[in-house]
Amino acid sequence: MNEAFEQALEQIEDEKGISREEILSMIEASLAAAFRKDYGQKDQNIVAEFNPEHLSTKVFDVKTVVEEVVDPQKEINLEDAKEISSKYKLGDEIKTDITPKEGTSFGRIAAQTAKQVIIQKLREAERNVMFSDFKAKERTLQNGTIQRVEGDTVLVDLGKATGVLFPSEQIRGERYTPNQRLKVLVLHVEPAAKGPKITLSRSHPDMVRKLFELEVPEIYNGTVEVKSIAREAGSRTKIAVSSTQDGIDPIGACVGQRGTRVQTVMAEIGGEKIDIIEWDEDPVKFIANALSPAKILNVQLDMEEKSAKVGVLEDQLSLAIGKAGQNVRLAARLTGWKIDINGEKITPEGEVEAGESEVVASEEHIAAAPEENPSEQGE
Repeated sequence: MNEAFEQALEQIEDEKGISREEILSMIEASLAAAFRKDYGQKDQNIVAEFNPEHLSTKVFDVKTVVEEVVDPQKEINLEDAKEISSKYKLGDEIKTDITPKEGTSFGRIAAQTAKQVIIQKLREAERNVMFSDFKAKERTLQNGTIQRVEGDTVLVDLGKATGVLFPSEQIRGERYTPNQRLKVLVLHVEPAAKGPKITLSRSHPDMVRKLFELEVPEIYNGTVEVKSIAREAGSRTKIAVSSTQDGIDPIGACVGQRGTRVQTVMAEIGGEKIDIIEWDEDPVKFIANALSPAKILNVQLDMEEKSAKVGVLEDQLSLAIGKAGQNVRLAARLTGWKIDINGEKITPEGEVEAGESEVVASEEHIAAAPEENPSEQGE
């Protein structure tokens, strides 16, 4: 094989990530386009076959034998095929050699056509490779550098492509500046005309999940599982974890020695508060854990409605509900149960009864509560 041609193939293969077979296929398509420009006829289905060993090309008019012709350019009926050779039958492919005589060259316009075809094919292949590459990275963390900020939208350089961090996927109150390095979650990747459209996120719950996978080896190797996450980005996250191996404390593993692991995760998401909850298959225990740090007196379940009535002492009521209802709202999302909280008191006889002014809170009717300053929430 020609040494210069071989080097060119290797260079394109390395730089563009396109296989040798694809590159040779592009060359054949460009040669077919050039032949069609100078010598082709309307009824010909031109296919070029390029031999990289000898840098030679053969050109064929290729037609498929069919019973009834729909596309005369690509098809021929059985009767006409039999006139060429009696061996042909339905479904066979007839290749008629129409290679130009030796010494024949393409004109300037045909050569330009070939160049345009191969450039276009290279770009398409490069876009497809890039799309496949980033599609495989959906729901993974990537390091990026902020390229520029356009209004409320942030464009992040991911190396081979640029991702978009829309306002809805940003952490509330977080500021972004050009050349700032940050971790982002690849949320969605969609094909587009000028390359893959990559939507990024820093507010999605999976952002916290993936950060814990990076910081906690027990999560990465599967001895600790993240069962569910409820997040209000920029304010507070609740994460439920459990151990798949006896002797391992899932909460301790996530917190780390002197809190180093959870603090690293919190620092990456702007100091957002993180409550690590132990998951329990018993919904009563799980709901009680999820409402931490409030102390729960009792939990009554309605399995049909998947709702829970939770009793707390009146002095624990505000703690259970949280500022603007955040604690109970996150607990409801974390557990998947609708939660009503009732303030209760203990009588001198030691019995629990509803307080004089019973307070009920649930995710539905506190969701409309006015939000407080993000820096104050979750304190």
